Amino acid sequence: MTILRTAATVFGIGLLSAALLPTAKADDFNRKTVITFSGPVEIPGVHMTGWGVLPAGTYVFKVLDSQSDRHIVQIFSKDELTVYATILAIPNYRLKPTDKTVMTFRERPAGEPEALRAWFYPGRNWGEEFVYPKAKAVALAKVSNVPVIATVAELPVEVEKPEAPEVVAQLQQAPIIAVKPTGEEVEVAQVIQTAPTPEPAAEVAVAADRPAAALPETASSLPLIALFGLLAMGGALALSLLEKRIV
Repeated sequence: MTILRTAATVFGIGLLSAALLPTAKADDFNRKTVITFSGPVEIPGVHMTGWGVLPAGTYVFKVLDSQSDRHIVQIFSKDELTVYATILAIPNYRLKPTDKTVMTFRERPAGEPEALRAWFYPGRNWGEEFVYPKAKAVALAKVSNVPVIATVAELPVEVEKPEAPEVVAQLQQAPIIAVKPTGEEVEVAQVIQTAPTPEPAAEVAVAADRPAAALPETASSLPLIALFGLLAMGGALALSLLEKRIV
């Protein structure tokens, strides 16, 4: 009876884990995040007609499960029934992740809505840097005096359904650049960190400071000692066998 009760308990825990695990993985995979903006926020990407600026309110951000290697983010209504925008993004690396969602914005003239820049999911070093159409990117770069990530592709700005497959397909193929305040196009890697910077190998540096003669000497003495040990053991065994024969 005890064995049966234990088995039933383990089976029940297994079912409960199976029921909860998919939800946890799904939220982590698409990075579903509920965000409340206290004021209007301008967004890039392909958006629903009339929704280039999100009014103050609550929205849901998710990373689209795209078959390409592109980072595509979608903004939903609070009930997740309406997609307001589908936005192209690139990885943005930060040294220290936080345990809370972080949204960053670009500098705008007084009286204009803040422009969405990047979104960092809790606990992750990698965030999503949003890509603007080139003309808009140049305007933002001039105001903030810093380069802005952009695309030169002729993409629709306002559509009836920004989640449509043809919209996603266009974003998957759109070339990405960075534009300076002067309008000059440069490579993305010149203005944003898309990968962690490798740390110098401290152990290699220490080894290089050691005297060159120390390494060969240490390397050759160990095999020699081992050889002497094997010879001594062999000699002792031979003497033991010889002694038994004499006796």
